[in-house]
Amino acid sequence: MHKLMGFSGLAVVSVLLAGLAVPRFAVAEELVELEIKLPKAMFSGTPRNAKSTHLDPTTGQSRKPFRVPAGLTNVVAGKTVTASDDDPIVGELEMLTDGDKEGGDGSFTEFGPGLQWVQVDLGDVYELFAVLVWHFHSEAVIYHDVVVQLSDDPDFVAGVTTIYNNDVDNSAGLGVGKDWEWIETHEGRLMPAKGVAARYIRLYSNGSTSNDMNHYIEIEAYGRPAE
Repeated sequence: MHKLMGFSGLAVVSVLLAGLAVPRFAVAEELVELEIKLPKAMFSGTPRNAKSTHLDPTTGQSRKPFRVPAGLTNVVAGKTVTASDDDPIVGELEMLTDGDKEGGDGSFTEFGPGLQWVQVDLGDVYELFAVLVWHFHSEAVIYHDVVVQLSDDPDFVAGVTTIYNNDVDNSAGLGVGKDWEWIETHEGRLMPAKGVAARYIRLYSNGSTSNDMNHYIEIEAYGRPAE
């Protein structure tokens, strides 16, 4: 089912079944290219100092167009953010949904070392088709153990759907992931959400190739109100 939306022209919507967001097919609907406003690029080329055993093989290439149902909006904009580290070393929690994606000083929030998470409360249940995150991108950095989960449970105990996991050794304790690590750039990272219905988005990280701290610039999620 994961591949069907990409080549069939059918969009995926979701229903709640036994507490889980389970995709199902709706009527065929038009898919359009998702328009993402990007910040200024801070460097170019493929850096050599950020290394990974499972680096995305498309590193250095521009992201391909991503198609979604028409009429989606960024449902994260201005929404409430909480975190495992509720007293950031640099910046404020609300900066993660304020629309500022630039890579310079004053645009990022720094959290403590080790495994940390940030969470956005959308305020209602939405069908989500893409989640994007910008970590610190003014230099070549790879963030570790990036896991992105969706749920209706603010504690992420029940009804959790994982849409991205690049923790290949389960060091975060959230299961072994098969997704790629990547070098941060101004494009951010897009995680397909395939129409999963959820109210909360939680993103984990566990330091980077630069240091043990965790940095976020912006989070976006494109969706529509769940029926």
